[in-house]
Amino acid sequence: MEEKNQGNQLNIELKEDIAQGTYSNLAIITHSTAEFVIDFVRVMPGIPKADVKSRIILTPEHAKRLLHALRDNITKYESINGVIKDNPGGPMIPMSFGGPTAQA
Repeated sequence: MEEKNQGNQLNIELKEDIAQGTYSNLAIITHSTAEFVIDFVRVMPGIPKADVKSRIILTPEHAKRLLHALRDNITKYESINGVIKDNPGGPMIPMSFGGPTAQA
């Protein structure tokens, strides 16, 4: 899939393997004076180890733009779908997926 623009605009290409996306249910954010690093992790029930699935490195300016873009999109989402419930304490690690525990 390719998005073509006219004039001074950026041509962004989305390759098929990237378009599939990668599921993440945990993000770990760290920063230095020069950059923000966001590690996206997939935590699965009953598995004590979780690998980083993707790492995104941003300048502080781009991190702030991302914050504003997420805020704008969440506002639009909630205006249609209702308020997203917030867990003020954040998820507990290991995460509980609910339901019965497996037994062999």
